[in-house]
Order: sequence, then C-alpha cells, then structure tokens
Amino acid sequence: MPAEGGGEVLLVHGLWMRSIAMRWLATRLRSQGFVPRQFGYYSLLQDTDAVVARLAGVLAAHPGIHVVAHSLGGLLTLRAVERLGDAAIGRIVCLGSPLAGSGAAAAIAARIPAGAQLVGHNRALLQAGIGRIPDGIEAGMVAGCVPRGLGGLVARFDGPHDGTVSVAETRVPGLADHVVVRASHSGLLFSDQVVRQVAGFLRGGGF
Repeated sequence: MPAEGGGEVLLVHGLWMRSIAMRWLATRLRSQGFVPRQFGYYSLLQDTDAVVARLAGVLAAHPGIHVVAHSLGGLLTLRAVERLGDAAIGRIVCLGSPLAGSGAAAAIAARIPAGAQLVGHNRALLQAGIGRIPDGIEAGMVAGCVPRGLGGLVARFDGPHDGTVSVAETRVPGLADHVVVRASHSGLLFSDQVVRQVAGFLRGGGF
C-alpha cells in the first residue's frame, strides 16, 4: 500500500558528487509518497553565486517544494532561500551540512597539496558556513556520528563526527529540529533511518 502523498522534494547533492549520488534517496522518498526532483551542479568548477542563482530559480519555479540537501548542498540551499526572500518554500532537511563552517574543508585547503583546488570554488562558503537559518524557514538537520571519511584524516574534531563534519558544525541558531543518527557522512545518503527522519520532518516539521 503506497504511503500518503508528501509533495515535491528537490534533492541537492554535496561536494565531489553529482546528482546520481542522490538516486537511492530519491527512490526511497518516492516509496514514501514524495515526488523527488534532482538538482545537479559542478561542485568544484562552479562558484557559489552561479549555483545559488540557478538553485533559487528552480525553487521559485516550484512554489512550496521541499528540499533535502546533503553537505555543501545544504549551505547552497539556504543561500538560495535568502535570495528568494518571501517566496513560498517548503521544509528543508540538511544531511550533515556544516552550517557552522567546515574545519575539514579548511584543513584540506591548508594541509594537502592542491587542497584549495580539491575544495573548489565553494571553499569560502564551506569554511564560513551561515550565521543562522533565515527567518520564516523550517529547516531540520540530520547529523551523522560514524567517524569514517577523509575529513577525519586531516582535521581534528572535538566531539562526535561523521568522518567529514562534526555534530557541532551542524548546529546553528534557527534550526527547527536536530537529530543524530548512526551514519557516516556519505552513509547519510543510504540509510533507512535517515529516510524515516526526513519523511517525518517534511510531513510534520519535526524528527
């Protein structure tokens, strides 16, 4: 028996990924009654302003659409929402997004040969994060706590982390809700627990 309808959901991938990385999540959300769409961009080659402008255009063209965004994708989404102002936006779920700034991105850029190129043109956004969730936006965060990933090899994390982003880096003022699950940074995209948390937040505004 199909799950109750949940509306349209735009899936936004993170750094070093393409939209195909969100395909498993799209399939699982579809089984939950949602209608997934995918937003792709070149995370190393395109700068923040170009991606944000295009993403804002997609959101404006689909009033009320929800967003599920992984890692860098969450930062880009919230920047796009800031640009839209009072436009009708659905709920947003970030998966392991370093909203408070990424220590791993800073460490890769500083300590690895050609590290700045590895982080790409969104380096400033990744390192700085955002100050808070824009007013009027319902945004939730699903953070991981399985420490498996490249970031853990170059960055020093205080407290639990997902191998790339610390749980502390996923917290900023204005989040409607926050939950920690047993998943690594990339594992957030392939977790049934994450799917359940996302579906619950998109439908009810909480985890």
